[in-house]
Amino acid sequence: MPSGSIALPRRALRPSLALAALLAWPAFAAAAPSHAIAMQGEPRLAAGFDHLPYANPQAPRGGTMRYGVFGKFDNLNPVIVRGALTTARGIWFDKEFGNLVFEPLMQRAADEPFTMYGLLAQSVETDEARSFVEFQLNPAARFSDGRPVRPEDVLFTVEMLRAHGRPMYSNWLRPAVKIEKVGEHGVRFTFDDTADRETPLLIAGLPVLPEHAFDRETFEQTTLEPVIGSGPYVIDRVEAGQRIAYRRNPDYWGRDLPIKRGIDNYDRIEVEYFRDSNAQFEAFKKGLFYVYIDGDPNHWRTAYDFPAVREGAVVKETFQTGAPSNFLGFIFNTRRPVFADRDVRKALATLFDFEWANRNLYYGAYARTTSFFQGSELSATGHPASPQERALIAAAGGSVDPAVLDGTWRPPVTDASGGDRKVMQAAIEALKAKGFRFEGRNLVDASGRPLSFEILVQSPEQQRMALAYQRTLDRVGIRASIRLVDDSQYQARKQAFDYDMLVTAYSASLSPGAEQYFRFGSRSRDVPGSFNYAGVADPAVDAAIAALIAARTREDFVAAVRAYDRLLVSGAYVVPLFHLPEQRLARWSFIKHPETTPLYGYQLPAFWRQPD
Repeated sequence: MPSGSIALPRRALRPSLALAALLAWPAFAAAAPSHAIAMQGEPRLAAGFDHLPYANPQAPRGGTMRYGVFGKFDNLNPVIVRGALTTARGIWFDKEFGNLVFEPLMQRAADEPFTMYGLLAQSVETDEARSFVEFQLNPAARFSDGRPVRPEDVLFTVEMLRAHGRPMYSNWLRPAVKIEKVGEHGVRFTFDDTADRETPLLIAGLPVLPEHAFDRETFEQTTLEPVIGSGPYVIDRVEAGQRIAYRRNPDYWGRDLPIKRGIDNYDRIEVEYFRDSNAQFEAFKKGLFYVYIDGDPNHWRTAYDFPAVREGAVVKETFQTGAPSNFLGFIFNTRRPVFADRDVRKALATLFDFEWANRNLYYGAYARTTSFFQGSELSATGHPASPQERALIAAAGGSVDPAVLDGTWRPPVTDASGGDRKVMQAAIEALKAKGFRFEGRNLVDASGRPLSFEILVQSPEQQRMALAYQRTLDRVGIRASIRLVDDSQYQARKQAFDYDMLVTAYSASLSPGAEQYFRFGSRSRDVPGSFNYAGVADPAVDAAIAALIAARTREDFVAAVRAYDRLLVSGAYVVPLFHLPEQRLARWSFIKHPETTPLYGYQLPAFWRQPD
């Protein structure tokens, strides 16, 4: 599911004519209503399932969970553009804490790539072409004030999301040309030809807001007044910018649903905000909140020598997942002439000395990233291209390096000295082949212009990575300057593509879809604010995105994504950096979790507090 999106012309969502034969399918009649819908194939859990495999239906309920987060909040309406980045955690669309106040029509399962199971909607119906989707609401569904969840509330939500919602919502809803109430409890969305197989699942993930509890005239304004939803918790106390507390709704309508058994186990949830990360961790050490998600390997290695850890009161844990790691890299802005040539980018990418940085900066905690879908079945790394992949790439006129095509490509491995002559010499020879030469200590092009560029960073940690890169570049006569700017300037320059190179991370999932157009699709290249930071404009990449969206089976989907991965890696649009090969979390020992870790990793809503 996308992390962000922008509005694009409809033609950006059409597969290329070269792939028409590969993506064509016959029309079929609508299927019968179902309890679930999967992106490809069939849902893993049959109708009538008892509980999610990664939840403990016998988990004790009760007690208080306290979370600590970095930042501040000034808004309780989580769907509007204003305050989008400063909405209180937990209300809605919170990947860590869950949906405490608002609920979607259907709930995503964390142990399947992309499958939605009924929540507010007790059934879903679509056809093979996915030209429409119809939901039947559960007649028992209620908002926390006791009023029923109606089709009219769904229609109101759509109206508000289109008028005032975050861009991703308007994009999800864009193909819906007709939305209507069907019978007493049904809502039907009919799509135009810009819809794809993902569209019904995205619609299923929309929240449902109570029409009676919002004012259309003031909907777009931020608010600190507690909002009403249908979820398991209600907002109990708000301290603007500092703390928000939720209490269980004793009359929660969905507590006995299979999708909710063993989930949302606390009587009370409190989220405290910290402006300083050191103060945040000190509060965790003192037991002021109970779970600390740690993504800093230096911190993980050195910060846990305190009594509660030694005595077993605080537990450090790692979790293995089947989901791809987020992709972190230095991004080449190919709109700039210095990075227009792919061979130049490839040579520059080899000069990041991962082995030196990992040993000297990160205690050897990281693994090198080689794929945009690292660590999952979608990654092309280690897999020779299948005939299906080769056909897709050839039909689209794509160009893929032989080593990438056969799955053997890896970035060069250095001796970790910080000055591996073999690697540096290979990069110099590749640049000389493109017309560069030395003038004194500087590499210059055929016109005598030095090979130089600026790396834009927004934090000391990014600056440290850039300095490690700069160190090697300087050794071979390439002059990279580093510009550290504040967050507002960084965001403004990033949205305007006003940089040579920047450091960024792309979120990854097992179900990449239409959001990929906004990351690497041609139509997003020159749209300000898009996520196409590299300026990718390759018809073969567009065709691969179209193919992965159109895939009917998991086999077809994996083939399309791997082809897409190969095209991006071969394009050398980034300097791939590194990733943690596991999730890391510290918790106070009275917080427990199920033994089973699902595909997407631990799920905090399935944790519980051990009774006193």
